[in-house]
Amino acid sequence: MLAAEPAQLHACLPQDGQIVDFLLAVRVAMLHSLRTQLGQTPILSTSEALTNYLFASMAYNTVEHLRVLFLNSTNRLLRDEVMAKGTVNQAPLYPREILKRALELGATALIVVHNHPSGDPTPCQADVKATAHLVGAARTLDIAVHDHLIVARTGWRSLRAEGLI
Repeated sequence: MLAAEPAQLHACLPQDGQIVDFLLAVRVAMLHSLRTQLGQTPILSTSEALTNYLFASMAYNTVEHLRVLFLNSTNRLLRDEVMAKGTVNQAPLYPREILKRALELGATALIVVHNHPSGDPTPCQADVKATAHLVGAARTLDIAVHDHLIVARTGWRSLRAEGLI
């Protein structure tokens, strides 16, 4: 229920607008609490705090979202931004836009994340290729790409842990 889109909640509970508003408020509060935990320590791409936050915020999206966690030199979160929304099976990853934003924020490292609405977090060849392109471009600007995580209802995968970065 907390992961449902507002329109889905209104469709399921057409007579209960106050309940929908309450559920949406609980979701916002939960995500704020999880995001606050991320800001308290350096972020590691496979930390439980990070994966809990990403799972809660993205695992049940009905279309792919590409988000980037921009980090400072001590790997603390500067900004968490959704950089693109796509379709049920793809979201664009534009290295130029990601790196432009990293430079604007003074970020020295990134963690890229996207979701798979299919429920299967297995990376596809397009994910690996786009990540390699981003890593190469970021390297020329001395920006580290720590990881690319894929989140789905059934779990998550790390391209770094799988040796794909």
